[in-house]
Amino acid sequence: MNTAGHTPATPRRGLELTPFRGLRYDPDRVGSLAAVTSPPYDVVVRPDGLHHLQSADPHNIVRLILPQAGTPSARNEQAADTLRRWLSEGVLTTDREPALYVYEQCDGDGMLQRGLIGALRVCDPDEGVVLPHEDVMPHIVEDRAALMRATSANLEPLLLTYRGNGSTAATTVVLERTAEQLPLLATTTEDGFSHRLWAITDPADVTAVQEDLVEHQALIADGHHRWATYRRLRAEHPSPSAWDYGLVLLVDTARYPLRVRAIHRLLHGLPVAEALPALDGLFRVRRLDVPQAEALTALAAAAEAGNAFLLAGDGSFHLVDRPDPALLARTVPADRPEAWRTLDATVLHATLLAHIWHIPEDDPTRIAYIHDTAATVQKAEHDGDTAVLMHPVREEVVRDLARQGVTMPRKSTSFGPKPASGLVLRALDL
Repeated sequence: MNTAGHTPATPRRGLELTPFRGLRYDPDRVGSLAAVTSPPYDVVVRPDGLHHLQSADPHNIVRLILPQAGTPSARNEQAADTLRRWLSEGVLTTDREPALYVYEQCDGDGMLQRGLIGALRVCDPDEGVVLPHEDVMPHIVEDRAALMRATSANLEPLLLTYRGNGSTAATTVVLERTAEQLPLLATTTEDGFSHRLWAITDPADVTAVQEDLVEHQALIADGHHRWATYRRLRAEHPSPSAWDYGLVLLVDTARYPLRVRAIHRLLHGLPVAEALPALDGLFRVRRLDVPQAEALTALAAAAEAGNAFLLAGDGSFHLVDRPDPALLARTVPADRPEAWRTLDATVLHATLLAHIWHIPEDDPTRIAYIHDTAATVQKAEHDGDTAVLMHPVREEVVRDLARQGVTMPRKSTSFGPKPASGLVLRALDL
């Protein structure tokens, strides 16, 4: 095992997960570990969620992953200065030896997820080792890349999944044996999730895990923009270097299935009163004066039969389904697999956004992508906009398309639970 926590990047058949010296909060220097954590940067609902996290603790990780200043360069400089200050003050400390970290999340309903946090070799798409399933927005990749350059750190892990070989696989054996020991840290965040972290430092255990994982490929469940950022930054630095690797959480979904949820759209400047008439004769539209839970149940039932969406923002829900087949034939590209052409996200982007409502999918002034259903509806009602609520895609559909090399429309899925940011970071200049 490399004592510097980094090994030269070499061609491998599969996943190469490498130990690293984690940066972690000193619990004696912060109010509580829960108070310094945050959801991933793209899940924080701004500005309310951002302000809430900033006020939770002066050292909340959101000050690094979402720094606030007048310009992008000032934001990144602020994050870098904050990171250096926290390191010099001992707020963040470096673990003494490189490790792979076992990370566990558990909610109050009995859901248990365990995975491995490590530095994963950044590979090219043609290797077929790490499979993306969504397109990315270039301006977000550049924003994340600039932040990583300034801080020289991976501030939060992205989430990858793979299909392991059952309970007797070496990785599973090591992971679950480690989870029987006392953890490095344990905390419960305000969303009710408990979080625990352990370190795997024994060379034999690390080798067993690495030899098992090299037989597998992974699907990007959450973090497409950060993976694209890793690839960009690796290309900027001569190899071998620490930039050949990126921080990930790797979960075996054969052992610990993830939940797959939808990511909703908030359409700025489009009131529901204007969105609905544009659908006349093209979709069936039904008004549902019912609570949100019942409206989502109706959406799920309609989605079983075909493309379906819920529109909200005027105090009611409107179920939109049964698109005109001729409309789909005119607007949905025909050069993709049927599984892609029939996705709700495909129809939303190709037909509703581009053809009917004329909203660019990559214009942040016209469209926002929000994970929380209630928050999407509330913001639409508050601002007079239109919320488009989606039904989630099954994981097997996502994985099958990814294996075919077919990417889904951006922000098509939300896998979870997502790792909490702030439990372990990776500095690239150690």
